[in-house]
Amino acid sequence: MNDLKSLIRAIPDYPKPGIMFRDVTTLMGHPAGFKSAIDALAAPFMGKVDAVAGIEARGFVFGGAVAEKLGCGFIPVRKKGKLPWTTIGQQYTLEYGIDTIEIHLDAIQKGQRILIVDDLIATGGTAEAAVKLVSRVGGTVAGCAFVIDLPELGGVKLLASHGIASHTLVAFEGH
Repeated sequence: MNDLKSLIRAIPDYPKPGIMFRDVTTLMGHPAGFKSAIDALAAPFMGKVDAVAGIEARGFVFGGAVAEKLGCGFIPVRKKGKLPWTTIGQQYTLEYGIDTIEIHLDAIQKGQRILIVDDLIATGGTAEAAVKLVSRVGGTVAGCAFVIDLPELGGVKLLASHGIASHTLVAFEGH
């Protein structure tokens, strides 16, 4: 599958006017496209990670499949209050305020190499918070992988400023 970009639906003015939402559900529903995306997300990390951390919610879909492909465990990164056991949280800034993501306190063993996966990187705030969470519990971030990059918003550059390499499959201009 060479053209993953064509399998991603664009929805104008969602969730607010001026935003072009990139909907990966059409990619997830295309068997060859979804398999190709998972293969491409996993390929650079074969034999290099101990677990995959997927960011809620579409990162669960891609991250879980990447973890299976890599033969490793999966760690859910969820919004505050959604995990049932003792958690550790990290705040991050949104356009309109502050939010928090969490992982279970025992999800990562000291020194484990963790790949962070999500469907899209925009400003990088959520991914940066996930990087900080992994580091705070003693894990090492082996990299980040995203289906979509919105390069104008600078998320990949933000992660690079922390020494974190990002692997992306397609890029779209604009918001």
